[in-house]
Amino acid sequence: MYLYKLEVTLEDQIVYMIVMGDSDEEIMNEAEAHLSKYFVAPPKVREIVLVEKKRAAKGTAYVLER
Repeated sequence: MYLYKLEVTLEDQIVYMIVMGDSDEEIMNEAEAHLSKYFVAPPKVREIVLVEKKRAAKGTAYVLER
């Protein structure tokens, strides 16, 4: 399992996501599914960029800045 840090460019904003999964393809599908659940109206996604990938283990973390 890996933790993925994603930068998602929507029509009017940029959001960051942390998603856990086994493959790059899996997390891209999961990211889109989570975006649809999070926003009231499904957002128009312009781009999803994989910023960083780390092996998931106890203590693995990301620091997110604004």
